[in-house]
Amino acid sequence: MDKIAVVILNWNGVKLLEQFLPSVIQFSEGAAIYVADNDSTDNSVEFVNQNFPTVKIVKNSGNYGFAKGYNDALKHIDAEIYALVNSDIEVTENWLKPILENFENEKQTAIIQPKILDFKNKEYFEYAGAAGGFIDKYGFPFCRGRVFETIEKDNGQYNDNIELFWASGACFFIRKNVYHELGGFDESFFAHQEEIDLCWRASNEGHVIKYNSQSVVYHVGGATLQQGNPRKTYLNFRNSLLMLVKNLPKRGLFWVIFFRMVLDGIAGIRFLTQGKFGHTFAILKAHFSFYCLSLSYLKKRKDFQIQQYYMVKSIVFLYYIRKMTFFKEIFNSIQNIKN
Repeated sequence: MDKIAVVILNWNGVKLLEQFLPSVIQFSEGAAIYVADNDSTDNSVEFVNQNFPTVKIVKNSGNYGFAKGYNDALKHIDAEIYALVNSDIEVTENWLKPILENFENEKQTAIIQPKILDFKNKEYFEYAGAAGGFIDKYGFPFCRGRVFETIEKDNGQYNDNIELFWASGACFFIRKNVYHELGGFDESFFAHQEEIDLCWRASNEGHVIKYNSQSVVYHVGGATLQQGNPRKTYLNFRNSLLMLVKNLPKRGLFWVIFFRMVLDGIAGIRFLTQGKFGHTFAILKAHFSFYCLSLSYLKKRKDFQIQQYYMVKSIVFLYYIRKMTFFKEIFNSIQNIKN
């Protein structure tokens, strides 16, 4: 068994592999490197075999998205630690060392995220993960370094190692035994928010999720599905509701989901006033899909759910009404309430 396997999920991404795979090979000494291919129709597999013969290929039989794509591929990979890395990630020297030390020294830690900066603007954090994730009472995710559309410059303000609620799937380290005990990602999600769901389920089982700032990677973001794509809106809104059904504490389950759907409706109206009709339709479609799937997702609930899963009651209220656009402002407001 390998100590760590770096697994890059790919679908028709030969240009990304050509650009970013060399840094992974250069700076991942001692790791086994895999490309998990989701039945690409370009020449991705041939390109890797010809140019990077040390990289192993796992072929999936279809384009199964992020969730099932990784679930199927990881059945064929034997390593103590999985490093699930997007194909548009540039890694840096010694990026694996602090992560492995973290796992070695903290046996209760099951999942770790590195510092994720923007490949296109390397002084800033990247949207998908930044310095680690949290959610509010209604399931809206936000990060240290990124709250909705506000992205912070990296001034060393998050050069720490702390516990998180969720780690970004853009660069996601997890112990193999924990991954399989939890049943991997929820395949019905296809893509988006499956890592938050997995982290929530891990927390319900008593596992710890951490952020390690000593490991740094750069992420392009949106290389496979752009941020402004209505398909992305659909998956994010639908999957967030399904995640709440699965993982919310029983007390208040109905009301939290009800208010979340009201907030979704407001978001839909906002998109409508901006002329983004595709996004409004995507939210309506997400809700219809949620209605169809909700009963089956109630059956996925476990016997125990952690009660204090959220940092703030409503990140929407703090951001749009109280104009708290930076994580530090939000955190300080929480501390003032506690004091």
